[in-house]
Amino acid sequence: MVESRPGSTVDEAYIAAARAKAFTLYEGVSVPHRSCGIAIAETFGLPTRSYQVLRRGGITGKGACGAIRAGEQVLGELLGDPDPTGGVTPTLRAAIQWFQDAWLARLRSGDPDIVCDNLVRRHGEFAGPARKAFCTNLAAEVAALTAEALCRFAPDARPPITAIDLTPSPT
Repeated sequence: MVESRPGSTVDEAYIAAARAKAFTLYEGVSVPHRSCGIAIAETFGLPTRSYQVLRRGGITGKGACGAIRAGEQVLGELLGDPDPTGGVTPTLRAAIQWFQDAWLARLRSGDPDIVCDNLVRRHGEFAGPARKAFCTNLAAEVAALTAEALCRFAPDARPPITAIDLTPSPT
């Protein structure tokens, strides 16, 4: 595993805020439901349009978990070289290596299969409550891992995790 940047600390409050915001956005109880990728992008204050394709594993269920892919994409947006001809930055490389090792160990117990349909099949119908609970928690944990990677490798690049406005809309 790649070691975090010397002198970096893990900000537990930042990680908890990312976890809680992604959970709330995906769960869809206090606010309208967001898909996994959109919930993670929105958690870190990023534009969500390109994250739509991550919904249900690339829309079809046959692709990789949208939450995990969103975590990688967030790290790429925040830590990647802004020059389209530039190479992978050392910070992005280290953060992605850590992130991939972390989700493999913490979320998948070493099982590298993250195809959406394979992950959710045991939870019943895709629209059912067991699958929704599984994916809500998975999106929240991926947001937490993404936040932890930012704390470890690029604490100065961390965007603020803003509060969700729960004020009811005027009718």
